Amino acid sequence: MLSTGKALAETLVFTAIPDQDETRLQERFSKVADYLEKTLEVDVRFVPVKDYAATVSAFRNNQVQLAWFGGLSGVQARRLVDGSEAIAQGVEDTQFKTYFIAHKSAAIEPGEDFPKDMAGKTFTFGSKGSTSGRLMPEFYIREETGQAPDKFFSRVGFSDNHSRTIALVESGAYQLGAVSFDVWETELAAGDIDLDAVKVVWETPTYPDYQWTIRGDVDKTFGEGFKKKVQQALLSMDDPDLLASFPRKKFIKAENKDYQQILNVAKDIGLID
Repeated sequence: MLSTGKALAETLVFTAIPDQDETRLQERFSKVADYLEKTLEVDVRFVPVKDYAATVSAFRNNQVQLAWFGGLSGVQARRLVDGSEAIAQGVEDTQFKTYFIAHKSAAIEPGEDFPKDMAGKTFTFGSKGSTSGRLMPEFYIREETGQAPDKFFSRVGFSDNHSRTIALVESGAYQLGAVSFDVWETELAAGDIDLDAVKVVWETPTYPDYQWTIRGDVDKTFGEGFKKKVQQALLSMDDPDLLASFPRKKFIKAENKDYQQILNVAKDIGLID
């Protein structure tokens, strides 16, 4: 976990939102750290954090200089650190979406229209700071029903990550949940989801989501042009095994303006002033 002091200048420290359990995150990002260290020719270290808010705080406090954020956490972090920039995103992240999933006891069938028969059932979001697990599903719940989630559902919870959302709905602890499509597809491909117990019943329209964001002062810390070097290292990542750990097909350039929709939605539902 993070220490309270700032990172050493000669070490690039990065983190990632905890959208899955810590064991999986360590496996994913230790390989990324090795790749960046070799490519950038500086010491690179990955540090896990306990929740989405801690990811933003670590970035704000310069405990990390680079982070793999979701759409909302990236917007929050960049508003707190002058000059910080979104520099890369997965090609899939321009067209991200959320799956609404249902336990068999909910008796809801998949369809193209928002399933209004979810009303009165129990529902879990992911983390409170998650774009795909909270922000965008809440936006569509409000837009489609005219009600806040705690009015539309009989009980609303927060699971903390997408993997746990799937597990909670699969077990029947909650009848419904909102989950990142890529985590669902990854766990489904791994054979970790019981489709006799849980299934996808609706998917949202697409929106921008995950991205790599870097602090604006890294050139001062690591040398002129370092930000561009980090961006190029991410865009040049072509090892299928490394990319599969995200999972992404490749990384493409990103800019802060790509996430204006996320900022607007966050303001609309009161998550950002």
